[in-house]
Amino acid sequence: MNPIHRHLAMLEKRIPPLLLVLMVGAAMWGISTLTSPVPLDDTLRTVAAGVIFVAGTLFPMAGVVAFRRARTTVDPRTPEASSALVCSGIYRYSRNPMYVGFAFWLLAWGVYLGSGWELLGVVFFVLYMNHFQIAPEERALRALFGDQFRAYEQQVRRWL
Repeated sequence: MNPIHRHLAMLEKRIPPLLLVLMVGAAMWGISTLTSPVPLDDTLRTVAAGVIFVAGTLFPMAGVVAFRRARTTVDPRTPEASSALVCSGIYRYSRNPMYVGFAFWLLAWGVYLGSGWELLGVVFFVLYMNHFQIAPEERALRALFGDQFRAYEQQVRRWL
């Protein structure tokens, strides 16, 4: 493995997703201070951001409830510690509802900030999560649950 790939591999499952949300959110705020807001009514922008945020909150809540019912780990840094493959509830619609919710939170934050450029933070979050968090999680789940997880992957989308 070349040095660049080795360093990139070190990022796998290193940054807890909620910490990444905070880091990306801070970067989005920084971008918004350097750019002009899109001319949009403040009330409309705030209401839209609130609706998106609330919708985003339902995804992780449903995911945690499903994991708790299955009595399996919620810690995304240790997918190999999973004791059950959860395919019910919100997991019938998304393999990663918690991350979908976090992306919605960032989208809501971007809408609230209002310039449009900070929405690149949402794109960064999704790309980062796909490569450094979800791909390693899925490798661990394939190793743990084999054909059961492969069948689940074929039936349910990664995000939405």
